[in-house]
Amino acid sequence: MSKQSTDLRETVRRRYAAAAMKVTEGGTACCGPEPVEVDDNFGSTLYAADERDTLPAEALAASLGCGNPTAVAELREGERVLDLGSGGGIDVLLSARRVGPTGKAYGLDMTDEMLALALANAEQAGATNVEFLKGTIEAIPLPADTIDVVISNCVINLSVDKPAVFAETFRVLRPGGRIGVSDVVADDTLTTDERAERGDYVGCIAGALSFAEYRAGLEAAGFTGIDITPTHPVADGMHSAIIRATKPAAPDTASEARTSHGACCGVNSCCTPSETSADPTRTVTEAKSASGCACQS
Repeated sequence: MSKQSTDLRETVRRRYAAAAMKVTEGGTACCGPEPVEVDDNFGSTLYAADERDTLPAEALAASLGCGNPTAVAELREGERVLDLGSGGGIDVLLSARRVGPTGKAYGLDMTDEMLALALANAEQAGATNVEFLKGTIEAIPLPADTIDVVISNCVINLSVDKPAVFAETFRVLRPGGRIGVSDVVADDTLTTDERAERGDYVGCIAGALSFAEYRAGLEAAGFTGIDITPTHPVADGMHSAIIRATKPAAPDTASEARTSHGACCGVNSCCTPSETSADPTRTVTEAKSASGCACQS
């Protein structure tokens, strides 16, 4: 990682550590250049009242997101969910309620102060099916093919290596798993410099990908069924958006083997009448062997 990227990551870490400390001291954090009171574009106001009523006040105060990914992830009982950049834990706690006692919700964050706040919020909420992990979203500390759903709330735009985020997300998802992410996305017409003019990096604006860039990044990682839907503007030409995609299901290797075997050994497939009629003295078995299609009964 370059020194510039390392410095930027440290700037983001300090910003969110300060936000966590402000909440611990009784204030409110928000996605922006300074910990300030939330507005209609970011924070807990984007959650339904019945969801907010079930959460500790500190979890709501620490909400830094630009959407509500749990509302679109279609979580089901028993699923394993991972929240990238879990902050104070609001989306982890909501996910834990949706997947129930047979499921599990993981939260991943690189900031000690946020992790401490999230653990306190989980204890206050009485959530027993949650686990918070320290690490970066570019190197997820979980085994491959273990997660059903990955969510994230206005965090991927903060990453200094988004291709690594997409690749790691793909890796930890089980085949057939899916993502339901809220993030800031830029119009395709905006240049990188124009995005930076609309807000700084830690303010969730300068690091945003365009719609085309986001789609291309997910496709490069292997995702299919990609859908990027803007929900509300957060700056001129910048939008909060819901991003959905799926990791393709694993192929049915047994079925493929049967299909391949049948295609080779069927008399009307590779062993065609023309192969036997060319020499009427050859048996069908001999013709199959000559064409590379020898089969055993």
